[in-house]
Amino acid sequence: MTSIRIMTYNLRGFKGEDGGVDPCHSLQVISNGAPDILALQEATASGKELTEMAEGLGMRLYGGDGGLAFFSYYPLHGIATFELGGGGLCLRADAEINGQRLHLFNVCFVATHRRQQIASLLGPELLSHRSLSSPCLILGDFADYPWSLGNLELSLALRKGRQPCWRGTYPAFFPLLARDRAYLRGDIRILDASVDRSRDARRASSHLPFVVTVRVTDPRRTLKVGDTLRKRMNIVPG
Repeated sequence: MTSIRIMTYNLRGFKGEDGGVDPCHSLQVISNGAPDILALQEATASGKELTEMAEGLGMRLYGGDGGLAFFSYYPLHGIATFELGGGGLCLRADAEINGQRLHLFNVCFVATHRRQQIASLLGPELLSHRSLSSPCLILGDFADYPWSLGNLELSLALRKGRQPCWRGTYPAFFPLLARDRAYLRGDIRILDASVDRSRDARRASSHLPFVVTVRVTDPRRTLKVGDTLRKRMNIVPG
């Protein structure tokens, strides 16, 4: 079984603590975190800038529309963006990790419409879709505020991922709210979780990056069509 590092990071348009826009600061923070897969929110740079960032990390860019994107060392398939209502978005992808499939959901909620967006995320187009047969990892910016409603629905439908003792990720200069986190479904475990509270991270965005080390424990392996054809049974006369 393979363990991989996955980071979720709301870049807030690459706007740092000084109000200036500088993707280089975010690139340094991501590089320090060394994720295998990166889920970005509010990555509102041009497609060229995101491509250059991915190339600088040696990763491949997936998505980018609406500010949601994945960078990944592993191949991703089935990339699709879904509107959750009220400005909320979800970017879905399927990762192939040494023959095992992992469904990824990168979300960015808007605080004033969280209940609607949670219902859409849990609905038939996404997490209740009948095509989901492998473990799921749902992560991103859940836009919590002190009197948030809707987290009960998430907790009843999904398993809340492991978090560090100091779990706050927002606002970066004094992180009180754990807005950036992960939920699980199926045979997947979070082995470790951490928040980057370095000076670089606090300068780069109003959100701190949240990193999890996950292991897919589902024993089933996904076969490509070509593999299935090569391994088909031969009929022996008699």
